[in-house]
Amino acid sequence: MAIKDMLLPLIGNPSPRLIAAIAKCVNVAASFDAEITALVVEEDVSVRPQVMISADFPDEVRSTTDAQGLLKAFDTAVAEVGVRNVQRVAHLRAGDAPKHLALCARPKDLSIVPVKPDDDQAERVIEGLIFQSGRPILLCPEELAAELPVNFDRIIVAWDHSAPAARVVGDALSMLRRARDVQIITATDGNTLAEQQSGAAVVRHLAEHGISASFETVRIDGSSVGKILEAEVKVRGADLLVMGAYGHYRLSEWVWGGATKTIIGRPPCWVIMSH
Repeated sequence: MAIKDMLLPLIGNPSPRLIAAIAKCVNVAASFDAEITALVVEEDVSVRPQVMISADFPDEVRSTTDAQGLLKAFDTAVAEVGVRNVQRVAHLRAGDAPKHLALCARPKDLSIVPVKPDDDQAERVIEGLIFQSGRPILLCPEELAAELPVNFDRIIVAWDHSAPAARVVGDALSMLRRARDVQIITATDGNTLAEQQSGAAVVRHLAEHGISASFETVRIDGSSVGKILEAEVKVRGADLLVMGAYGHYRLSEWVWGGATKTIIGRPPCWVIMSH
């Protein structure tokens, strides 16, 4: 899939980490010669006045997003690289952001999303994009933004033979073609013949697209798939993790924890996901 336009959702205040993440997202768009649309979301929240004159005094409705500050950071980033861009501000009722962003993402090739670690609002936005946009998402961890590369030279593909994993491999083809090193890994304690055959089939599939890749299994050994992926990203020096989102039932992952929730909560590098 060629990547020619991206959606950059922006919510909150322009902290130094978020400003750095915005700059990296803009630079990634420029590396693909893609147009990037910054969509700043202002959600109404009710705030009880600190000085109460009457119990019937209405709550004040305000937004927690500094739209002007976020657009200024975006302006600065696009001016440095000269990327094609669009700027929009959406004023929404509280709780409407995930659905609205998903609708706006549908006519884009992907959404590129700054992620604050272990943040409930970020998780709601990401899940809305995963389940409702029909498009892949590229996660940019804010806490690592300053050191993130713009080019994805080393890529890990997390393969579990699920439909979301197959979908994301297709969505990431343009990134995989650019990489110098593509490693496909399956986290398992079984290392069965079926798993070996599945991994080998993906290697052959990518070879048909001119992509050289290797495959291996990695033992879980009482850990979790999410933690294993985090460790492999670090050990292998990966620039990008390619993985399907919610390959198992969403409720099961929410209750027991799962690879998707682990990675969404604290992405260890750039992460592209599809469902």
